[in-house]
Amino acid sequence: MEGKRKSLRLLAISLILCLISMVGAAVVQTSAGKVTVKDIRWETPSGYTMSALLLIPESATKDNPAPAIVTSHGWYNNREMQDLNYVEYSRRGYVVMSIDMYGHGNSDVVSPEEWANRGTGMYDAVELMASLPYVDTTKIGVTGHSNGARAANWSVLEDNKKDPSERLISSVLLVANDAMYSSDPGEPLYWSMRNSDQEYTNNYGTRDVGIIAAQYDEFFFRSIAEDGSITPPREFIHTEFAQSFLHFGTDPKEERVESNIYKQEIDGQNVSRVIYTPNQIHPWNHLSATVVKDSLEFFEDSLGSSSNLEPGSQVWQFKTFFNFIGLVGFFLFIVSFTKVMLYTSAFESLRAKAKVTPASAPVGRGIAWFWGGLIVSAIISGYSYLKLFTWASTNRPDFFPQAPVFYIGVWSLVMGIVTLAILYATYKFYLKGTGFSLEMTGVKIKANMLFKTILLSILVSVAAFSIVFVADYFFKADFRLWVIAIKAFTPDKLVLVLKYLPFLLAFYVANSIAVNSFNYLTGKKKWSNIAILAVFNGLSAAVIIAIQYTAFFVTGHYYFTSVSPIVGIWLFPIVIIIPLSAFITRSIFKETNNPYLGGIIYAIVVTVMMVTNTLTQ
Repeated sequence: MEGKRKSLRLLAISLILCLISMVGAAVVQTSAGKVTVKDIRWETPSGYTMSALLLIPESATKDNPAPAIVTSHGWYNNREMQDLNYVEYSRRGYVVMSIDMYGHGNSDVVSPEEWANRGTGMYDAVELMASLPYVDTTKIGVTGHSNGARAANWSVLEDNKKDPSERLISSVLLVANDAMYSSDPGEPLYWSMRNSDQEYTNNYGTRDVGIIAAQYDEFFFRSIAEDGSITPPREFIHTEFAQSFLHFGTDPKEERVESNIYKQEIDGQNVSRVIYTPNQIHPWNHLSATVVKDSLEFFEDSLGSSSNLEPGSQVWQFKTFFNFIGLVGFFLFIVSFTKVMLYTSAFESLRAKAKVTPASAPVGRGIAWFWGGLIVSAIISGYSYLKLFTWASTNRPDFFPQAPVFYIGVWSLVMGIVTLAILYATYKFYLKGTGFSLEMTGVKIKANMLFKTILLSILVSVAAFSIVFVADYFFKADFRLWVIAIKAFTPDKLVLVLKYLPFLLAFYVANSIAVNSFNYLTGKKKWSNIAILAVFNGLSAAVIIAIQYTAFFVTGHYYFTSVSPIVGIWLFPIVIIIPLSAFITRSIFKETNNPYLGGIIYAIVVTVMMVTNTLTQ
């Protein structure tokens, strides 16, 4: 059978792509074998299990201890999001520990009251790092993105409790979060969104400290000017907060500039301060050669380096490329493996008995129903996304411990209901009179076929994630591109998947029915129909992003002020994931005439992806 042979070829290609991804990513992050990568778990003094990746260059030995850096992701991320940094740090001879903060990745969950305890786990990692025989305990740096930078600040406060001679942290780089400007206990220590009528303080003592402050950061680097206006982050370098920092905690007397490392003697030590201001947004720091260059420059000045590599000489982009290849292979595996299983005796009854062909392009009233349904759905999608944020934030039951997934889940449920309502109206008031058949288009399905559909969906999902666990176990790799990440996970995440899966099923199954059973139509080009549907799947997300960031770049302030700016950031993966669902489910539908199979598989994959890449609290 030609169909089976083609599916087997695609399956083989998908596995080859995944293997190339694993090997390629491993070669890059181990510097072709010169760096050992360990997946570590340990019980911390805080009483919790901590997870981290430990990278040990071959040059770091007991007889030749090396400088070390503890690095952390931000809120709703995990240790792998720091791969651009730990790849470049380790290949320059630093021992690197990239942590899962508590509640993230594979680390234990803690209550909100315990977040500030020992830097959400970062200081626990610092103490572990200091115990390693191949680490120079006089040269330990901490850094992190966003909430990871806040963890670095908290770690400094924890370190300050020790006698000065026993302190462990010598260098601090804050990426996408403010420094501590004041010791006033009545004010936030790390956020400059406040009046400047207080005394500045050097909270960092003799440590070297740097800030990477993106000019279009959605969250930080704002302050209230004398006229009551809020200074945008692109003006941060000119504010009293930035200048006091560059003046080592004193009132600024003259303006200092970005990217210049300033030196001053404090308690007999030569100490540095620097601020970098890349022209980018908050999440872009995760995928920025500029940020990596700045951080390498800072740590080379602060901790020294045994490497002759220039800060601009970077290879992490190759790991990103290999990770992306794996992501392509992963989704290709889902489609091809599903199709191959349709030729087995267990699931051959799910294969379409005849070739599934598109319906004729709509004419007359059909055109209005087709385009009207797409436009109405897109409008409601964007409106409900913005309106549901506050409701989901204030009405989340304790049963759902992941706030972002609950919010996206509620939105998905609403849009699943909206989609079904539009399809019902389309069928009742137009398609029913044209001879449209719910049986012929796969909408009506027998119970035994639905059971097999669910069984095959689970089998495909398990098989696909088995590849991910192979990548993790043997190569310490996963499949990702920026904020779209498919990674291995601990068993406790399966309980969370079951909690949130019904929300995502409501949307992706309904969307698959809409895309395939109702709107699989002929077009001027063979690909035009699916392209239009994919575009409208992601249209509301794209429009919100465009409005938010056009206003931000023009005015310095984001547009949708009634909700948190995190709402815009969460749309970055969505603007890819939802359109991709149209292609995945269509490919499976053409072999099965079954809209449920692709919808269920995709819902499972997206739910697992969301649950394993966020904060549990």
